[in-house]
Formats: sequence, structure tokens, C-alpha cells
Amino acid sequence: MQNIGGALIAEALRRRGIDTLFTLTGGHLFPFYDAWVKAGLRLIDTRHEATAAFAAEGLAKLTRRPQVVAVTAGPGVTNIISALGSACFNGSPVLALGGRAPQARWGQGSLQEVDHLPLVSGVTKYAATVADPNNIGAEIDAALSKAATPHRGPVFLDVPLDTMFTQGELPDEVSESPSPAGPAPDQADLEQVAALLAGAERPVLVAGSDVYWDGAWQKLDALATAAGVPVVLNGMGRGLMPPDHPRLISRARSMAFKGADLVLVAGTPLDFRLGFGQFGEARVVHLQDTADQLSSSVDLAASASGDLGAVLDGLHRALPESSAPAGRQAWLEKLSLEEHTRREQELDLLRADAEPMHPARVLGELRQLLDPDAVVIGDGGDFVSFAGKYLDARQPGRWMDPGPFGCLGTGLGYTLAARLAHPESQVVLLAGDGALGFSLMDFDTLVRHDLPAVIICGNNGSWGLEKHPMRQLFGHSAAADLRPETRYDQVAEGLGGLGFLVRRPDELRPTLERALASGRPALVNVLLDPEV
Repeated sequence: MQNIGGALIAEALRRRGIDTLFTLTGGHLFPFYDAWVKAGLRLIDTRHEATAAFAAEGLAKLTRRPQVVAVTAGPGVTNIISALGSACFNGSPVLALGGRAPQARWGQGSLQEVDHLPLVSGVTKYAATVADPNNIGAEIDAALSKAATPHRGPVFLDVPLDTMFTQGELPDEVSESPSPAGPAPDQADLEQVAALLAGAERPVLVAGSDVYWDGAWQKLDALATAAGVPVVLNGMGRGLMPPDHPRLISRARSMAFKGADLVLVAGTPLDFRLGFGQFGEARVVHLQDTADQLSSSVDLAASASGDLGAVLDGLHRALPESSAPAGRQAWLEKLSLEEHTRREQELDLLRADAEPMHPARVLGELRQLLDPDAVVIGDGGDFVSFAGKYLDARQPGRWMDPGPFGCLGTGLGYTLAARLAHPESQVVLLAGDGALGFSLMDFDTLVRHDLPAVIICGNNGSWGLEKHPMRQLFGHSAAADLRPETRYDQVAEGLGGLGFLVRRPDELRPTLERALASGRPALVNVLLDPEV
């Protein structure tokens, strides 16, 4: 059994440095499981395939390396399509392995017989069926390399059941885990962008997820400091600069975008999160890891593409030695004052004693208890929008949310990944009560695998991000209400963890302290004002 297809998959992944597999059990994968556990590699099984796929994506985000999910044929694969879509929009390198009905019986109606490739092709960089066991090593090498090559993203391979049991061989060479750098940027492009930056009185630099993926935060800091340009962080870019960095303007971004004469956007698309690239009268520069990611819908003043560390460093080096325009210092001081003023103004809300509780009060207490290296995960709409506004990431890779695909249900998978990647750090999931319904059963996975984390459920008994806008538009809302005061804490207790119910603001601090200190999976169910 050592050289059958399932064993070859396990060995090919091990050679690539993959030591963790997320899955939900299925008969199409038995030979693979057998080899995986015999090799002493880590196997995390979940209660839903989507959670397994989100966990693989979460671990990829936290390690900046490809990670793997394996699911059985048919519904196992269809259950991860949303997670693959999320990884696609987030640029996360994930290899999804699927079982497949036996090739020798194809077309005869085997259990879960469906061609997966047309289903996943729209949300993956590469998708293939590996029918010859002798091709398993080469296909896995190729798939992982494609996933890790900028612009990164998910890939998919499925393997027929009969191939899983058929003898084959791997190539003799041992492949290392891929970490290919992006292409080198064009020097003429860098000089054009640098000239625009040098001449702007009111520039703003937006740094997004791909600056994080390229490990370019030090280059970002050096450019921002040298150029005297204020910085807004977006997506996984949160935490690339500490909250007290003199160039970071988390709270003054609206003023910056409205008043800028030049906006440089690095490592993130010009999508709805950035007003589709419309910043008043400002000229727009786009910096991306590959040329095909540059915006084609915005009239760009300039652009550059390539490894974003090289792009940011190249811009720094290309800046002329002449001093910045006369208005630059006044612009920086104006934004700095706005940042300070807004942070002071939000303190009253973060300390609010209102009952029912304002969601900001939860974050006001939590941010006093979080360590600098805590991993904070957001999964939800209304509650998580408050978290995105009032919580600051203090280190790279310590904030995760669903990203631009907006797929709820990522939370428990990301939580699993965070605990595995950072076993000594605090791990906190902020989940809306709506979003929690997608994956709450995987609290059981935290318990079974002894992975302590704290889930804070913002419970307002509704789909708040839909309820309030619909009510404003039509005078009422539809399909937006959940049962008030649902006891998600009792569900957590029933699944073997700790559960806490919080009704009043004065209960928050001691309850959060108990949950964080417990060393067990814990859920804090906080009842919030449904009208906020």
C-alpha cells in the first residue's frame, strides 16, 4: 500500500513542506488519510467542509504559504466552492484536493459522480483531474507553484477513487515549498510614479493585502517615512504599521481621500472598498503584484507592477532629493489633527453604559485586554463593521476578515487556523449572531482538537447590516430578524466548551477576562441594542 495513489499524494505534500491537512471525512479519501496519519502529520477534521476550506485559507494567510484542504467527491467539493471564491478574491494560496468517482466506472452512476472541474474553474487559478498515479507528484508540484505565484490564489485537483488505490511512483527529486517572488518592476514606471509622488502636495498611500503577502511592510514604512506620505491600511494590510505610527491615518481616511491630490493604491484592487478608485479630483496611481491586476476601469495617472517589496523600495530609491512641496507639511499636520480628534471623540462611545448595550462598548473593553500579538478575526456584518472601525491591529497578519467576497462563515475556520499558527497568542473571533449560524457546530472542532479560543458573539437578534438599510428604503424590513436573545452560550456549553451570557456593560470586563484566561474554547454571548 506504500506506493498507491493516496500514499503518493501524502508524500508529495510532505516533500513540499505541508504538515497540516484540513478535511471532513469521506470514503473517496481513505487511502490518503491512511498514509497521512501513518506519516505522523497533523489532521484536523471539521463538521462542515466549508470550515475546513476556510481553515486552510486562514492558515495560508497567517503563514503566507500554500495550505491544503481535502474533501470527498460530489457534495464535499460543492460545499467548498464559496470558500474557494473567498480565497480567489483574497489572493490566498490554497490547494483543494477532491475525491472523485472511479474513472473505470465513469458515466455509469457511481456514488457522488459529478465532474467538479466546470464547477470550480471560475474561482480557481488551475483545476485538473489526476487519473494517472505516476502524475500525482508533478501535478501537486505544479498546483502548489501556481497557487503561490503572484497573483496568488486557490487551485484544485481531484483524484479518482481507483487512482487512489493504483500503484505509481513519484519523481526522485524532493521539491521544496514554493515561495516565488513576483516579477521585477519596470524602472521607467517607478520613476514616473516617484515623480508624481514627489510633486504632490496632498498625497495618500493605500496599502492592501498583497503588500502583506509580499512581506513588504518594512519597505512600506521606509517609503512612507522618507516621502512624508500618510498611509491608509486595507484588508490584510491592517497591522503593517502600528496604530501609533506617525504616518498612519486610520480615522482620518475620509478626509484624506476627499482632500488628496494624489492617491497611490498598492496591493489591493480599486473596488467598492475604495470607492471604485474615485477620489474626487485626485490623480490615481495603481501598484500591483502583477500587471493583470492593474485597474482597467480607472483612468490611471501612472502604474507599476511586480514584487511589491521591490516596487516600494524602488519608489523610495527613485524619489528625487529635492524637498517636498510647500503644502505637504500642512497636509500632514491637518490629517494628524483629524486622526487625534476622531480617536478622542470615539472614547465616549467605547465607554458607553447604555442598556441595551452599544456594540462599541464591547470593543472598548476588549481592546484593553488584547496583547500586541493577539489574532483578531471578524466574521459578520454590522457587529464586525464596528470592530473594523475601533480595533487596531498592532502587528502584521493579526487581523482577518472575510475580505471583498463578503462570504460569511469564515470565522470558525480562521479561528482554527489562528490557534494552530500562533499557539501562544490570544485568538479572538468577533462574530455576528447571523454569521455565527453558518459555522457554530465547528465550536465542537475547537473542543475535540483542544484548540482554545474566545468567540464573542454580538447578538442583536437580526441581520443588522440588511435590516436597517432596508427599513430606511422601504419603511420595513424582510427576512432580517432572528430570535431575540438566542442562547448561543448554551450551545457552546453543550458542545463541551465554556459559555457566558452578558447583558449589562458592567459584566463585560470580568467575563472577557475569565474567557481569555480559561485556556479553553469559550463563547461570550453579548446581548446588544438591536436599534444601533
